[in-house]
Amino acid sequence: MNPVALPLNYNLVQLLELRACVFLHCCSSSLHFTKLICLFVCLFCSGVKDGKFTVLQLVEALGSSLTSSQPHTRARGVLLLSEVLQECYRDLTEREVEVLIAFYENRLKDHYVVTPPVLKGLKELTKCTNLPPGSAVSMLRSVFQDIHVQVRLSYCCTFKGLGADFVFGFVQSMDGERDPRNLLLAFQIAKNLIHRGYELGKFTEELFEVTSCYFPIDFSPPPNDPHGITREELVQALRAVLTGTPNFAEFLLPLLIEKLDSDVQSAKLDSLQTLAACVSQYEHKHVAEFLQGLWTAVRREVFQTSSERIESAGLAALTALTSCLSRSVLSSDSEDSLSTFLDFILTDCKHHLCEPDLKLVWPSAKLLQAACSASTSASHIITAAVMPSLLEQYNNRAQCSHRRTLLEVVQRFIHSVKNYESVFLAFRESLCGVVFSALSENNSSLQITATSVLTSLAQQAGLLLESDIELALDHLTRLLLIEEDDRVSLAVAECAGALAQLHPALVISKLIPRLKNEMYTGKLLKISCILGTGTHTSSVYVTWPSCLFRAHESRPRGGDVSFSVDEVVLTCRSLQRIAEQVQDTEEAGRCFHNIIIPHLLSLALQAALQGEKGSVKGLTSFILRHQNSFNLNLLSITYELTDFHPLSPEATTASRAVSLFLDGDVSFLPDNSFPSHMQLLKGDSWSLSRLVCLLMGSVCSLPRSVEVPQIDKLLSALEEMSCTCSHPLSYTSAAKCFAGLVNKKPQGDSLDSCACPQVSKALLLRYHPLFTTLTDKLFSLLDDAGLGPMAAADGFSLLMSDSTDVLNRACHADVRIMYRQRFFSENKAKLVQGFNAAPQEKKPNYLKALSNIVNKLPKQVQVTELPALLSLLLEALSGPDQDIHLTTLSCLEPVLVNPPQVLIQQLEALVNRLLALLCSPAMSVRIASLSCISALSYFPVLPFRARVLRALAKPLDDKKRLVRREAVQARAQWFLLGSPGGR
Repeated sequence: MNPVALPLNYNLVQLLELRACVFLHCCSSSLHFTKLICLFVCLFCSGVKDGKFTVLQLVEALGSSLTSSQPHTRARGVLLLSEVLQECYRDLTEREVEVLIAFYENRLKDHYVVTPPVLKGLKELTKCTNLPPGSAVSMLRSVFQDIHVQVRLSYCCTFKGLGADFVFGFVQSMDGERDPRNLLLAFQIAKNLIHRGYELGKFTEELFEVTSCYFPIDFSPPPNDPHGITREELVQALRAVLTGTPNFAEFLLPLLIEKLDSDVQSAKLDSLQTLAACVSQYEHKHVAEFLQGLWTAVRREVFQTSSERIESAGLAALTALTSCLSRSVLSSDSEDSLSTFLDFILTDCKHHLCEPDLKLVWPSAKLLQAACSASTSASHIITAAVMPSLLEQYNNRAQCSHRRTLLEVVQRFIHSVKNYESVFLAFRESLCGVVFSALSENNSSLQITATSVLTSLAQQAGLLLESDIELALDHLTRLLLIEEDDRVSLAVAECAGALAQLHPALVISKLIPRLKNEMYTGKLLKISCILGTGTHTSSVYVTWPSCLFRAHESRPRGGDVSFSVDEVVLTCRSLQRIAEQVQDTEEAGRCFHNIIIPHLLSLALQAALQGEKGSVKGLTSFILRHQNSFNLNLLSITYELTDFHPLSPEATTASRAVSLFLDGDVSFLPDNSFPSHMQLLKGDSWSLSRLVCLLMGSVCSLPRSVEVPQIDKLLSALEEMSCTCSHPLSYTSAAKCFAGLVNKKPQGDSLDSCACPQVSKALLLRYHPLFTTLTDKLFSLLDDAGLGPMAAADGFSLLMSDSTDVLNRACHADVRIMYRQRFFSENKAKLVQGFNAAPQEKKPNYLKALSNIVNKLPKQVQVTELPALLSLLLEALSGPDQDIHLTTLSCLEPVLVNPPQVLIQQLEALVNRLLALLCSPAMSVRIASLSCISALSYFPVLPFRARVLRALAKPLDDKKRLVRREAVQARAQWFLLGSPGGR
């Protein structure tokens, strides 16, 4: 283009030339250029948009710079024009676009420093709505012809009309690329060429060669790589290209066979994964001529591999290849590629299944199973070939180890065809015979394997008849009751759980009644194992616990029934697991709340009453002796049942429990021998008062939307009990129950009247204004000679700790976020002031309170807040209290990872205190101090090196191994200080 030929107003051109000259010649440095470019772009864009001049007039005005002898000056002129186009491309006419394209194409032949701004201009021109026909093809040809750097890939747009010419240009541009950024872009463009239907034509092989030369990807990003390109990104991008079209099959499959012969593990893995991906897109005709080579390569990787990943990838590739062949619809005159391929596999693997004592039996079985799982056709062919031989061998082998191996192989075949249920119908009777024979053996391993096979058979619909299930349940019941091996019992329980899910009616009618009859023959511990295994149906969950209690009711009278601690505890825990896993059905709800929970309350109440009378036998004797753990297990059961609404069984249970404890209403309990109007929340009966923890489970797990009946009367009784009862479990449970109810009580005068010291935590969790009054009372107790240590150790620890039973979100408590941080920020000044004003003998109370509070804060809050409290923490390390030492060290350790300046200034005091704690009587303190000393080695502590190393010699001979291990690590860290290559 000849800029001089453009007709322009002379005065306007002079003005533009003047401005352009100022722009180009004032830019004596890149800094000036950066500052001025925005100004001039805005100036020129404004003129174009206001119609004062056109873009072509700007080109003519830039003529002297665009034809300058200095390449950098030409580049600046083109860049200015391109920046203007970025803002004004929408306003260009078709004639202007045509002239500008010709200008930019001509500039592509210029010096390489001019190329980037030229490409930028071409990119902006492609956005024009008035793009002349054929101009896109013209621009692309110029790019391919005149640019010899790979950066041009960024500007390849949709030029499908070029057909094979575009593919050829792309191949030329990509050839020899090494930059991972450009490679990633090139792979993405190549994938688009394939997926968007570009005509590859005679350049198919060239496109494959220019991309496959990078396979397998061998790239490790450099340290601190700013681009963030990973090897996995490149692998996936290249794989998408190579597997994107069946046209590559004749080139790709030989390449994969070749790469599988490599000694590089990553190359093998990549090749197998690529094979699995590509054959999912292929038909049988694409792979037919490579079947033998592919099978040989995959077989070798499974037979000889030392890597589980490569073995898994090989099996996955075999499944995908078999699936590909199975999808093929063969004409009458075509070769059956699936049968041919499966013949390869059977020929090389089937005979190894006859050698269960040799190591090749398992890789052979895995290969056959991988092919078997690919399709119905493949599974029928393979099972018909191998199953008769496996079953015959099982019956002929005498050694249990051989029979177990054969049975495990059978089990894996059954599992591999789980989606093709009809495959094993022909072998149903033989398989059942083998399984029941194995269950009758005296070998534990064989029995365990047989339960797995039975489970797999049961999971295939229609494979087991009702008579087979009944016979299976007979075997399982026998093993559950007579087998002494716990491994067998657990396997039987898991199998029974699977059968219960699939055939609940048979399990309820056949298995559970026999277990109930054997309940009191000393096998309860083993029977209870079944309760916590598998995912049973609600029917089984409901029926089994009911039998448990009915058996208790109908046990022989006149004699004591002996129960071990393990049996009863396991039964309670099994009930808890049932509550966790039971399906949310009306039947399950009725069972738990109308049968199970009343029975539990009845058993606990019976134990308490018999304890009062002095006649204690059997189960009630155990409950009385271990009432704490027993009640807590029962408490956990009610917590799992949390789907409440006002008329739900859960709300009914809460109402019954309140009536029982307030009014002595025992009408809902299954045993009618209880005295009426019992006073469970009054009096000084330690065995009865301890039952209050069961009330806690019934009412404290209700959501805040459910109203607890007789709430005010209940709170009053609980408050009195917590203040007057002399039994720790009783008054503690009463206080927890009181706090749990107060936490959920609506705002108002009724709530304010309930505020008393034991509900400080309940109010703190919900940010109630009264909590400050109560916590101020707790602060005042720190100065009390008798209660100060208790308030510091227990009170503040209780406030800051998570609640495991009542005051937590699982029980629907009102717990606000960051309540610990709020409490700390509002009260840290009180701690510091109280410590400074307290006499010396009471300062430890404040230190312990501070330590208990800070230790429960999140680590990030500790790091922020501890510098201001460092002097107090160092003081805490100087006292005699070992609990304070441990909590303070726990607070300090996270801060030492990234220490603030104030801590570095106190290094000498910190080192002295930590070294002194190496002689602490408490092992945990010695370990924590050694851990802190180890962290200090990253500080500027070289002047302390000799003293610390001498002090660390003593814990090397500590009598506790954990202390010695920590001392070795700390001493090694300090030895590195000042050494060559050390810190």
